[in-house]
Amino acid sequence: MRLLEGVVEVDDLDSFVAELGAIGDAHDCAVQAFDARYVAGREHLASALAHAERAFERGENVARERAVEILLYAAGRRQIRRALEMGVEAGETPAVVLVAADTGVRDPERAEAAAGNAVTEHLAPGGGFDARDDERIRAFFDIGDAELAATDAGLEALVRERVALLDVEK
Repeated sequence: MRLLEGVVEVDDLDSFVAELGAIGDAHDCAVQAFDARYVAGREHLASALAHAERAFERGENVARERAVEILLYAAGRRQIRRALEMGVEAGETPAVVLVAADTGVRDPERAEAAAGNAVTEHLAPGGGFDARDDERIRAFFDIGDAELAATDAGLEALVRERVALLDVEK
């Protein structure tokens, strides 16, 4: 898995998503862009990827495409429409883009590097993990003061718990 950071300027969201999909298809990778303000950290996205891959292996996936399944897990939601809030939108958005080689690719590192290079052309400097917005994350994942006070776990750990709980909610 590669995580690329930057700012995306999206004029037409459908065209942007199609372009990321074409990059993924060309390099046998899932490519998913996230609004970086909703991303709790690298482990948040690594956990979403692991859960999405397991769902496909077991035939329990909700989405047909790996990138969308990854988004669902990252957002901790089963409904694609609700999960899309965590994706990028039209205009300028701080972003983290996940690139993960498809299962069975002979040289996953090479595939991810090639796809990553293509994605980088769409990223301007800035954004990324530095754009994390803890209040936005807490609101999106419904993590209140009482929950934070009841544990020594940090915000990213609580978000990863939401990712894992999605399997229980099926």
